Amino acid sequence: MPEGTSSYPATLAFDAPDKIANWRPLVQWLLVIPHVFVLYVLQLVSEVVALISWFVIVFTGRLPDGLANMQALFMRYSLRTYTYMFFLREEYPPFTFETTPADPGSDPRVRVDVQPQPAIQERNRLTVGFRIILVIPQLIVLAVLWFAAGVVTVIAFFAVLFTGKWPAGMRDFVMNVFGWWLRVEAYLLLLTDEYPPFAFE
Repeated sequence: MPEGTSSYPATLAFDAPDKIANWRPLVQWLLVIPHVFVLYVLQLVSEVVALISWFVIVFTGRLPDGLANMQALFMRYSLRTYTYMFFLREEYPPFTFETTPADPGSDPRVRVDVQPQPAIQERNRLTVGFRIILVIPQLIVLAVLWFAAGVVTVIAFFAVLFTGKWPAGMRDFVMNVFGWWLRVEAYLLLLTDEYPPFAFE
């Protein structure tokens, strides 16, 4: 998934390896457990920050950079963890917590950028106020895509186990689902007022 494939304010780039060691699918679900615990805590923090952000934007019309950057950290950490959990890469994700909109490059495989927008200071209070309702169609589609990605990953499990390679089309599909998730999260967590497209990018 090359960098810069999306014009949306939140973008994902993944540098896919040529091969994955055959044994990786058998153990990476276990090795990723420390990151899953950290991610669980970050998700709880993200939910609290989202609630605070909602009130701040509704009453002031702007989102402070500190709150936005905390959400960028959560989304970046999530995708680094997911790509390892789904044995899309061998390198262990770093335990780093950069609160910057631009990815600092501390992970060699995954890059998540949340582009600063002037609109972050002049927010649409109406769409923010009803954000949880507006995002429902996206969440329904995303649930179906996550299910499909799970099925594809089960098939890829055996492909990697026997060939040491993710089938390129399957890998691209899963990474596109991750990219879709990122855009919906950026919208749901109030980092942008631009509605996510119903399309892979």
